[in-house]
Amino acid sequence: MSDAAIFAIVFVSIFVLRIIAATLVFCWILPEGDRCPNCNAVTIRMQSRGLLRYMRWFRSSWCLTCGWSGLLRNGPATSAPTEAERPLTHKR
Repeated sequence: MSDAAIFAIVFVSIFVLRIIAATLVFCWILPEGDRCPNCNAVTIRMQSRGLLRYMRWFRSSWCLTCGWSGLLRNGPATSAPTEAERPLTHKR
């Protein structure tokens, strides 16, 4: 086998392994559930477009509290807001 073919095989395999490693790290750092990674408030699910429509293990989310939008992994849903998320009522 020529040196150019060996170089091409090694270069392509390193490139493919780098893409696989980056994908695995990306999936590992995505939070699971329906909580915002910034403020820990409950997020709402947005309609997915494009490729996310076929990847059901991710969900597009938007936080009403801080305005964060991004991807989350599917996980347990929060049923009731915590004390910190309940709106404050002003006494007059």
